[in-house]
Amino acid sequence: MSFMPSGLLRPHSSKIAFFHRLLDGTVILAMLALAIELTHDELEFAGQYATLGIWAVLIFLGFGGMRNLYGSSRTLPLQGAVSETVVNWLLTAGTLVCLGFLTKMSADYSRAALLVWSMLAPLGLAASRIALRLVLSFLRTGGRNTRTLAIAGKTKLGLQVVDKVKHTPWLGMEFIGYFDDRLAKRDCQHAAHDAEGVGRFDELVELARAGKVDYIYITLPMKAEARIIELVNALSDTTASVYFVPNFFVFDMLHGKMSSLDGIPVLSLHESPFYGVDGWLKRVEDIVVASLILILIALPMAFIALGVKLTSPGPVLFKQRRYGLNGAVVEVWKFRSMTVCEDGSKVVQAQKGDMRITPFGAFLRRTSLDELPQFFNVLQGTMSVVGPRPHAVAHNEEYRKLIRGYMLRHKVKPGITGWAQINGWRGETETLDKMAMRVKYDLDYVQNWSLWRDIKIIFLTVFKGFVNKNAY
Repeated sequence: MSFMPSGLLRPHSSKIAFFHRLLDGTVILAMLALAIELTHDELEFAGQYATLGIWAVLIFLGFGGMRNLYGSSRTLPLQGAVSETVVNWLLTAGTLVCLGFLTKMSADYSRAALLVWSMLAPLGLAASRIALRLVLSFLRTGGRNTRTLAIAGKTKLGLQVVDKVKHTPWLGMEFIGYFDDRLAKRDCQHAAHDAEGVGRFDELVELARAGKVDYIYITLPMKAEARIIELVNALSDTTASVYFVPNFFVFDMLHGKMSSLDGIPVLSLHESPFYGVDGWLKRVEDIVVASLILILIALPMAFIALGVKLTSPGPVLFKQRRYGLNGAVVEVWKFRSMTVCEDGSKVVQAQKGDMRITPFGAFLRRTSLDELPQFFNVLQGTMSVVGPRPHAVAHNEEYRKLIRGYMLRHKVKPGITGWAQINGWRGETETLDKMAMRVKYDLDYVQNWSLWRDIKIIFLTVFKGFVNKNAY
């Protein structure tokens, strides 16, 4: 095997990061100039607008540095990079608004120009991020701008890491081999006779000292603590980037991430994704989307309310207790679709041909129009537009005993629509397997939440989330 350094751009990582910052600054200023031109502002891109642009660039780069926006992006998916860039711009725009309010200078600028700029800038930054990633990915796929990767520990986890690297060439990682002193005792189907070969730890250390290995992933089992410490201590005499890949697959993690407790590193196993900036972003999304939708559906809701009142005796709205965020009980609003308002210790799920459902209520349930009042729950803060659908308290108490991880869906607010619903897991769950599949999709949503996924779910709900053959 050859361990010669590769990659024409490899010695220029700092220059690439500088170019990245320069590109972002240029895009922000260019979008400001374009916004002024599009809105026909009488002031040119000079003086106060130039000052505003420079402040925006400095604040954006400052937040970017704090949030490691210009660190290595090899292991960050393109969607994540774009999302981080947009969030960074939202922080920048928010800071500029606060500064404008405090200094009373906001009146000196055209609101139309600033509004257009606030929309063009994230689009331009995202487009430049995508273009830069495509260029670097093309170079890496062709063998340029690459980094050498070695695996310490030929375990099942190590094989998974290598498989991931080989199937994602845009990462720009060149795998050079496994290193494992005790391969004969590994519970692994692959032996030392395969094409890649296996070296010893002392060989790996020598290669790292010679600068021929950029990344070293340690995939030894966590029980091998003494050997891991010995290897890490030996590698501390090198400049290689060393990563420990713990086998956390033994846990059912939900949004696991590293944090610290006054300097003590801790790993969250079950956590909500909506803390800090992401929590604010989610709340803003809920308020904006719910407000717009309520404006659009105000008149249809009035007609639905009249229809409920005229077609059957009883209240127009039905409130049912559900588990909300962190398992707290909340009251969810719906248009009444049944002749009863069950909310006790035992609630029978609606079934096909259910005699409790009114004729008008059947139409509302099939089209999900009975859920429309829940947008008021969203504004109230007890629900989200997108999230796991809430179940009756009685159903929660039943299924939490039968499905492992069931209550983890309550690490986020319940939603009007969700990932499970647009994938067909809506309506009656007469078997445990059907409820288990719904929970599986709910937990997948919590684990992999992003603003873009919410937008996708809302968009797909319009086409496939309202009417469903399983809704009775």
